[in-house]
Amino acid sequence: METNFDWTLAWMLAAGVFIATWSGTRVVIDWLKRRDLLDHPNARSSHSAPTPRGGGLAMLAAILPALLVVSFSAQSPAMEWIGIILLCLVLAAVSWRDDSHGLSPLFRFSAHLIVVIIAALWTLAGPVPGLSMIPLPFQFALIVIGWVWFINLFNFMDGIDGMAGVETLSIGAGAVLIGTFKGAPDAALILPGLILIAAALAFLIWNWSPAAIFLGDVGSVTLGFLLGWLLIVIAAKGYLAAAIILPLYYLADASWTLVKRLIKREKIWHAHRQHFYQQAVARGISHNRVSFAVLMLNILLIALALASTERPLPAVFLAFLSVAGFFLYLKRMPLKPGRRLFRKPPIDNDPTP
Repeated sequence: METNFDWTLAWMLAAGVFIATWSGTRVVIDWLKRRDLLDHPNARSSHSAPTPRGGGLAMLAAILPALLVVSFSAQSPAMEWIGIILLCLVLAAVSWRDDSHGLSPLFRFSAHLIVVIIAALWTLAGPVPGLSMIPLPFQFALIVIGWVWFINLFNFMDGIDGMAGVETLSIGAGAVLIGTFKGAPDAALILPGLILIAAALAFLIWNWSPAAIFLGDVGSVTLGFLLGWLLIVIAAKGYLAAAIILPLYYLADASWTLVKRLIKREKIWHAHRQHFYQQAVARGISHNRVSFAVLMLNILLIALALASTERPLPAVFLAFLSVAGFFLYLKRMPLKPGRRLFRKPPIDNDPTP
């Protein structure tokens, strides 16, 4: 545990990441339009206008330098964080290539797997508390499979305005609260958590419905990787239940939908609109109402994650019960006008100069 935690550095970094992400996203929007890198609506889309795709570039341009600053600040294990930054850059390069030119699903999956194996070897110093009954090689394989799945499900679940930003904000907030209130302030949880919160809040200003820009794979894949790393750090510190609870809505929705599609023998790598949140939007519920509902659920999950540090089994049970109830709510969510949570400058999505 960190006993001389520098809160001044933490808040300065968070403020810098917020400003850099907000201003950088505005620049990236114009650049993507000039390059005609737009996400055009189709039958499986949840948006109705061509929208720039690649907002993750601005987030990464703010997040990764901030993590690098922290790695040299005596607030974290420097080499571990530098390794994560370098691997994140590799994933970003692959994902940007996919955004701009397209890559085969096999190539993408292979890149994710290789990067995660290296990251897991780099990050894990020993058995994860709570998994000690599993032999170490199987434990390592389980973590790698889970991390790769989390990267891909984060990408799958980035299907409506505000959704990925809300999830990033929520997991980051859970890490900060656990790192703050469970013993001495823990830089390994608080600093990356605050950095991700700041980036998510700034991006949400542009991505809240109606979105002026989308993350693209360069954003959703790399954020999935970083959040997966943060969840593994939480688990490695003895909070396995919290690491399961914090992303539980994403885990449950994506996994349940995958199982249904496998049963139907559908090509699981193809785009679709079968997630619970997508079904709600398809019924006419606005993007902002669905994303705000997910935020409310995640606040409950954060509270249960904190409770799980003392009483893990009851907290996990209540978390699963809450997510199951939320699925029912999404299916029966009443139709009514939504309210805009954020105001942002108008952005013309017309790609012509």
